[in-house]
Amino acid sequence: MSVRTPGAARADLVADAALSLLAERGMRGLTHRAVDEAAGLPQGSTSNLARTRQALLELAVRRLAEREARVLALHEMPDPRAGAGSLVDALALTAHRALTGNRELTLARYELALEATRRPELRTYFDAAGARFRDRLTALVTGLGSTDPERHSLSLIAWADGLMFSCVAGSFSARVPDLAEVRSDLEELLAGMLGTGKPW
Repeated sequence: MSVRTPGAARADLVADAALSLLAERGMRGLTHRAVDEAAGLPQGSTSNLARTRQALLELAVRRLAEREARVLALHEMPDPRAGAGSLVDALALTAHRALTGNRELTLARYELALEATRRPELRTYFDAAGARFRDRLTALVTGLGSTDPERHSLSLIAWADGLMFSCVAGSFSARVPDLAEVRSDLEELLAGMLGTGKPW
């Protein structure tokens, strides 16, 4: 079992508070003072860890990546030899987790993604955070026989992002699809990509 230093634990507390504020109040509500209050820390604590707004945003992105890694559960992703059905099951569970028990985290991610379009230095951190899942997915679809893994991975991620945005912040926010619906959609999408012509 790893032991986190007090400084690391404080950084996680600050970053978690920042992510909660992003989900609740948006980018304009993220200030050092607000993070101190949300985290229950003495005034100035956040500034000691992240002196600038850029540093605070980078701290939030790093923590987002850590927490999303648990939601995405890369260790649960199947071996391609298990077949496309196993990948559909894993991806459906991942997408459904993001829509339900991790809705706040998903909202914070979209806030940070939009901010990264205006801050090139933040874009580097944000893109690096997503590379691990993207690379794993590309390897999986390659193993399943995809004729164009990069394009197919992009299509799968774009579908998932579109679903999550629509159901968390868009016009379908009043109704979250259940796990079976998410799986059915993914099954059809992946079957078309791999040219099987029918779901598994």
